[in-house]
Amino acid sequence: MNLEISKLLRENSYPGRGIVLGRSSDGRHAVIAYFIMGRSENSRNRIFEETEDGIRTRAFDESKMTDPSLIIYHPVRKAGDFTVVTNGDQTDTVADFLKMGRTFEDALRTRTFEPDGPNWTPRISGMLSANGDYRLSILKSADGDESSTRRFFYEYENPKAGVGHLIHTYEQDGNPIPSFSGEPRTVELPYACINCFTKAVWESLNPDNKASLFTRFIDLKTGEVTTRIVNKHQ
Repeated sequence: MNLEISKLLRENSYPGRGIVLGRSSDGRHAVIAYFIMGRSENSRNRIFEETEDGIRTRAFDESKMTDPSLIIYHPVRKAGDFTVVTNGDQTDTVADFLKMGRTFEDALRTRTFEPDGPNWTPRISGMLSANGDYRLSILKSADGDESSTRRFFYEYENPKAGVGHLIHTYEQDGNPIPSFSGEPRTVELPYACINCFTKAVWESLNPDNKASLFTRFIDLKTGEVTTRIVNKHQ
């Protein structure tokens, strides 16, 4: 049985960063969500802001920024007919490869997990096509062994209305934090309006750890894009 997305998120205090791709309940819109969370002051000191082709992360209080590596990047970018969503600077890698006529998988085979031992945070990525089909990926260490990389790719054609897939960096809180395991979670998306979806996801994330949320609905007939951004610090 698939869980409604808000219930799944509410039961996990620290999934880390997460991507949701799917289809609205009325079948009219492709659905995207990307959220970030943090345990340290440096990680929590972030907001999303829109750019010409997507969004970027930015320090809310520049004076508190201690290390911009791994936390300042473009999570969402458009590349032709594709929308790319990732938890790091591999967004740029994927977008560049797509613009050259290469594939999502080609791009991610040039990357590995983040160099933040002992966590070795996975790189999670998604790509949404104009017709609503999508792909997800996770690049992670071999059960915490940084000498070995495991790359997983998932492809979803003709998604069902009201259903999506969620992938996040961490299985749960811990020290070190265990990487996400298994396939992307199949989740129910009982939402036909972006405001309802945004509210449900934001209110389901742990109030202490959540930092920012990006959501987008794309009309599959007209291509019209509707975006919402929620920042804890704004």
